[in-house]
Amino acid sequence: MSGKLGALGLLALGLCCTSGAAAQTYPSKPIRILVGFSPGGAVDISARVVAQKLAQTIGQPVIVDNRPGASGNIAADLTAKAPPDGHALLVANVTIAMPSLFAKLAYDVTRDLTPVSLIAVGPSVLVVHPSVPVRNVKELIALARAKPKAFLYGSGGVGNITHLEMELLASMTKADMVHVPYKGGGPAAVALLSGEVGMIFGEPASMIAYLKAGKLRAIAVTSAKRALSLPELPTVAEAGVPGFDVTSWNGILTPAGTPREIIARLNAELNRIIAAPAMRERLISLGYEPVGGPPEKFGALITSELAKWAPVVKAANIRVD
Repeated sequence: MSGKLGALGLLALGLCCTSGAAAQTYPSKPIRILVGFSPGGAVDISARVVAQKLAQTIGQPVIVDNRPGASGNIAADLTAKAPPDGHALLVANVTIAMPSLFAKLAYDVTRDLTPVSLIAVGPSVLVVHPSVPVRNVKELIALARAKPKAFLYGSGGVGNITHLEMELLASMTKADMVHVPYKGGGPAAVALLSGEVGMIFGEPASMIAYLKAGKLRAIAVTSAKRALSLPELPTVAEAGVPGFDVTSWNGILTPAGTPREIIARLNAELNRIIAAPAMRERLISLGYEPVGGPPEKFGALITSELAKWAPVVKAANIRVD
């Protein structure tokens, strides 16, 4: 027995030394940041801003690699299967905490990926077409209840956060509305502008110009506290749906098994980047609130989101192909 324990001790020591050596030489080659969405969206822009700043401080090029498709799961799977050495990172959004949307995934977010740092969180904004005769959330709910299945709302697609948060609102208020999915938030906004649908949840950054021009009307934001980019708007909870709290977020993960010293190094670099005034200003302009924090904070958020969205997905019987 003592011989086995001694062998295990030597093995652990060897692994520890290997891990420490890897951390000391990290990074030894360019870092790749995978993004599961097309260029130009909020997740992609966040990744590019982070990549630019990280490359200036970490001593290696940082390359953004867009792998759109399957609601971000292509990029997530590639990251999960990459060597656990800190040279492959994933910028993910809230969809990664919604595995119940999909009949089958090739990876498990809690088993195959490790949180590095939350970057930012931000609400959606509840927006209606000017022809819709409501000025606040209570009036909207009353209208949807009075005319079951007559009120159409758009989203960025089946299983998109803009779909799920409307399903959550409907379930919490017993409002009966009809979902019209589009291929992204842009087409959903165009449909709202034309009056094809009466309401959407949208990204604040993409809605502000329409709101200022009077082409659309904002009535609330989805987060528990008011948005930095739209401080005049009440939250959905303030406006009559207590407990409603939905935020989109993005953060960085890396393959499970990555040495703790490398994760600590990345986390420290990312927190410095996120705290910089220029970075904060840029994220706020995108409708996000900069957050940062330790890996454990991001891990706790993912755990809570997994528990939050599974019953919503099940109740609404949502499946993404």
